[in-house]
Amino acid sequence: ERKLIKTGLFLEIPEGYEAQVRPRSGLALKNGITVLNSPGTIDADYRGSVKVKLTCDIDTADTMPPLFVRPGDRVAQAIILPYEKVEFIEADELTDTARGTGGFGSTGQ
Repeated sequence: ERKLIKTGLFLEIPEGYEAQVRPRSGLALKNGITVLNSPGTIDADYRGSVKVKLTCDIDTADTMPPLFVRPGDRVAQAIILPYEKVEFIEADELTDTARGTGGFGSTGQ
């Protein structure tokens, strides 16, 4: 099941920064609960209520007791980080690297 949890928090993040919402490791381990779209991004120009999308791991959904979220419960965590704005350009080719076009799992065993 997925639920949108209202945190009751409102943030004013400085321009050039974002908040990244992440799961809490203890909640994930003990209850199989994690944050969807993790890390979720809260942009500097957003002024609404911060909400967190929670879901239960399908492997634990039938074995864990129901989780009731109450005011004051810590269901996620956030970190505020600077980000760089980049300019995208069109190119006919990219520079070569050792990895090249190797995809998932191509850099290790």
